[in-house]
Amino acid sequence: MTWNAKLALNYTHQADKTSVHFTHDGPLRILKSLYPEGHSICHNVLVHPPGGLVGGDVLDIDVHVSEGAHALITTPGATRFYKSNGQRALQRTKLHLEKGSRLEWLPLEAIAYNACDAMNHLEFELQEGAQLLTWDVTALGLPLAAQPYVSGSFEQHMEWPNRFLERGVVNAHDDFLLNGDLGLAGHRCLGSLIFASGTPITRQQRETLLEGTHELLSAGPAGVFSGVTSPNENMLILRGVSPVVEPVMMLWKTVWDFWRKELWKLQGATPRIWAM
Repeated sequence: MTWNAKLALNYTHQADKTSVHFTHDGPLRILKSLYPEGHSICHNVLVHPPGGLVGGDVLDIDVHVSEGAHALITTPGATRFYKSNGQRALQRTKLHLEKGSRLEWLPLEAIAYNACDAMNHLEFELQEGAQLLTWDVTALGLPLAAQPYVSGSFEQHMEWPNRFLERGVVNAHDDFLLNGDLGLAGHRCLGSLIFASGTPITRQQRETLLEGTHELLSAGPAGVFSGVTSPNENMLILRGVSPVVEPVMMLWKTVWDFWRKELWKLQGATPRIWAM
């Protein structure tokens, strides 16, 4: 049996409060809205009761953030792409940010189980003044549980139309990619942390963010090989690899906290679900 599910989230800002209206079809929804930082920022947890995707499953997530609204969305646990039954599993996410809005799209890691055939597709669009903080962390297999990634295929697609495109296919039989010095060099966790702005980032702000991030990386957890760049005047991207997920997530959360303080003068309000 396959699961097809859709979830549409629409965030609006009125009377200094961000609220969400959602519609869903199938086993995909959000929990109660939380406001740990005050009513201007709406925190939501997205849940998928089946717990993972198998071949043929399709999850469609559409997030629309209206002018002036600020939303933070995360998940209670990893997104799991299980062994394929001969069909591809697909998670497709589209983020639409209107003028002057903010979105923090922060799902926990995706796990590509051995023998999966899966695609994780993220596309975002930002109008003038809109800003997005998002990350993607992917684990290939479960090496500490003696379940290595030795067969299957996982495709990651991230796109800001006409501005940025990153697409990679990790085939378990591609030894050069997985183990070569110019590839993952034996690491089985890879991640990206992205800041995107509908309005160009000023040179001073970009240099402050880059310099501060370099300091955090130099003092970061052992085993993470990472670097931060600014591929264009509207984006910063932190990329890294590690043998396992935990040190990458630890570092990503530290940099996310630093970026939102520098960008928005907000003290990090770590979603409560991350500590459970």
